[in-house]
Amino acid sequence: MTLKTFLPILAAALTFGAGGHAADTLDPLAAWEEDPTLVFDATEIDLAEFLYAARPVVVFANSPRDPAFIEQMGELEDGLSEMVDRDVVVVVDTDPAARSELRTRLRPRGFMLVLIGKDGQVKLRKPLPWTTRELSRSIDKMPMRQRELREGS
Repeated sequence: MTLKTFLPILAAALTFGAGGHAADTLDPLAAWEEDPTLVFDATEIDLAEFLYAARPVVVFANSPRDPAFIEQMGELEDGLSEMVDRDVVVVVDTDPAARSELRTRLRPRGFMLVLIGKDGQVKLRKPLPWTTRELSRSIDKMPMRQRELREGS
């Protein structure tokens, strides 16, 4: 599932690779490298696979109908090119009953946005939606991103 198609199908079950996409046959990292607009379900990936390759942005909510969740996904969709430029992989968890490893580790209370660096460390936690401009600025201040900008990668 890509960010471009996410909002119109909020009611559908969220699984990466829905609809015969590249993720059906590739591991999550390879699928993301092929299509960096993929949205991954937290229950189906291990963030360790993205270590030093991508910056996970994890969006938690207790329901896919949560207005804050819908707003955040809209922001991510609107700023898609900025997120792709910064190697962001979007991961969502809207099912508290599934008890994903990420939900257990990060312990959100309702809606929460978490930015994780390429080094696997939590860089930012927010209880309200953030614009892609705010996210981009936070990412651009990270030492690893500064190095990427200097090296042109």
